[in-house]
Amino acid sequence: MSIWFNKQLKISDFSFWNKATMAEHIGVEYTELGEDYLIGRMPVDHRTHQPYGLLHGGASAVLAETLGSICSALVIDHDKFISLGIEINANHIRGVKEGFVYGTCRPVNLGSTIHVWDIRITDDQGRLTCVSRLTVAIKTRK
Repeated sequence: MSIWFNKQLKISDFSFWNKATMAEHIGVEYTELGEDYLIGRMPVDHRTHQPYGLLHGGASAVLAETLGSICSALVIDHDKFISLGIEINANHIRGVKEGFVYGTCRPVNLGSTIHVWDIRITDDQGRLTCVSRLTVAIKTRK
């Protein structure tokens, strides 16, 4: 059973939300939408490197927060509620120098006022590079 508010949801229905954001600047794209998950990818290049030529941990956190925030916005009635990230953590497990990383976002808890998301980021070989958890507050739109 789909967790999304719009049961006919397609990636093209929300990918425009990246326009003029950090996610667009660093090249985040949404690649797959399932019944209870969203997968996105991000390039590992000059925009996302740290000085040692590895993927910057902050870029991984941006990918994780982008995926989790989008997911919360897609679960709620966006005309009545807004979703606001309130806490993120990220455990960096493996360095990545090039290619893409892929984040898979799934719910841990979808309450009426708090959502918690698990985001697992892997490299092109499917190796785990980062584990992140995002907490999102759900507020009534004023």
